[in-house]
Amino acid sequence: MRFLIGILFLISSSFAQVEELKKEAEKLKQLRDEIKATYQKNEALLEQIKKEKQALELLKKEIEESKKKIQDERYKKLAKVFEKMDPEMAGQKLSKMESAEDAAYIIYNMNEKKAAAVLDNTDPIMVSKIVKILTRLKEESNIKNE
Repeated sequence: MRFLIGILFLISSSFAQVEELKKEAEKLKQLRDEIKATYQKNEALLEQIKKEKQALELLKKEIEESKKKIQDERYKKLAKVFEKMDPEMAGQKLSKMESAEDAAYIIYNMNEKKAAAVLDNTDPIMVSKIVKILTRLKEESNIKNE
């Protein structure tokens, strides 16, 4: 009898363990499903972020192109103003400019003869800086045209 009771006890405790294992397995399945769902949500978010990043990069490129066009127009207008000035006065103005880059773009957009006359009246140090920038611009222009 004791033997039967012992076997019954073992069987009932095994059933209890099996039931506990089933519950744990069910919890693990639920956790796995939650992780899968979270993973899929994160994948969708990542895709959305990638699309938004591409859109932002495109917008940034458009803004930079627009900014460049506006700057180019500004330099063209300034070049016309400098062309109308006396070359000596224009040279003095260029010599006093803080940005050699701006001065170079103005010269770049001027008529060659008038630009030469202005540069003849510009501080030699500024002329050196302007020439370096103009050389770079010319090289970039040649690369684009190829």
